[in-house]
Amino acid sequence: MSTTDAGVAAITLTEDDLGPYVTHAPTRHWLTGPGLPGGGGLLTFEPLRTGGLRTLADATDDPAEELRDRLVIGELLSPAGMETESLLLDGGTGEITTTYLFEAMDSRPFAPSLQALVRFAAVTEELAGLRGEFASYAGRYGTKAATEASRRLLALFEEGTGGEVPPYWKAAALIRPLALIAGPGTDSGLTLDLPVRLLDQEFGPGRVARFEEVDFPAALTHEPTRRFLRETGLPEDAVLFHLDTDVPLPTLTEYFTSERADDCTLESLPAHADRLIRLGYLVEDNSLVVDGTTGAVLNFSEPEAALHPLNTDVSTLAFTLWLLHHERTVDEDLDHELTTEAYDQLAAAMIQTLATVDPTATTTDADWHYWTELFQDEAGGVL
Repeated sequence: MSTTDAGVAAITLTEDDLGPYVTHAPTRHWLTGPGLPGGGGLLTFEPLRTGGLRTLADATDDPAEELRDRLVIGELLSPAGMETESLLLDGGTGEITTTYLFEAMDSRPFAPSLQALVRFAAVTEELAGLRGEFASYAGRYGTKAATEASRRLLALFEEGTGGEVPPYWKAAALIRPLALIAGPGTDSGLTLDLPVRLLDQEFGPGRVARFEEVDFPAALTHEPTRRFLRETGLPEDAVLFHLDTDVPLPTLTEYFTSERADDCTLESLPAHADRLIRLGYLVEDNSLVVDGTTGAVLNFSEPEAALHPLNTDVSTLAFTLWLLHHERTVDEDLDHELTTEAYDQLAAAMIQTLATVDPTATTTDADWHYWTELFQDEAGGVL
């Protein structure tokens, strides 16, 4: 095995390395020639560098009989906290599938060849960096830009699969471009500038609430947040979130004093509960609050009596609620293909897309994040 430097280090194998394991001529040529990228944001082939070429039977105990001779060549780079999925090579056909080593009882299609796999990963990363095939999208935001980028990425995948795009790449094409929906918050003073009427178009007329000045407590001094709630608003009833619209927005102290005095003592509230404004509730006894001074959005867990970072501000909260709702529309259009065949891969795409516009889950010291935990909850059917 050798590693060469040409922009990005490539991992190549020798004919002796391949031995009797790889009989597919194009695959042998690729592994001994161009090789595999040594780095990237989606995949890693480090298992080849550290352990050499090995069969699944050598890598794990008691795999499914039909998978024993598949070769473990790499791993998907999943968000923190998610199980690592391994890449398997069929040495006779050159096809790539994925499996979890801890169970290894079945596999899922991933790419028809190593060449296609490398190209799929490259164009997906070009989308993330708005370069190469997607350089023209730099500085473009909104529904049109996201839709066009999605169609372009899906077409690139279809070119290498005869139109039969594996679920992982289909999720990448349909979910990842949604990060282009909102641009940087140059006008709003928040993280994002959402397109006008985006929420109304997604949730329907009359289902997005906008507040008036009389609804705001004195503790809400963060003007960009006040303006966003007045002009853009939030959906009244979204996936995992329900907005309080019956009364003026209370501080967390006021809410528990008037509504939940029997369920939670004031001593269990955060020390600065008087400046935390309750916007509504999440499932499982979690209140969604905004810091009236900074605009940060947090969730207050009643069972834990603890605050956890949720979103950077109300603009990224609105994007998250939009993303969750829109994903369900996408999956319905596909007859629930993604949630039934690749829920974990869809969850990873959702987490990575959200992190692109709001890295709250990855830039705080918190070891638990409400959205990313709930995205992964396949049993709960969140997606």
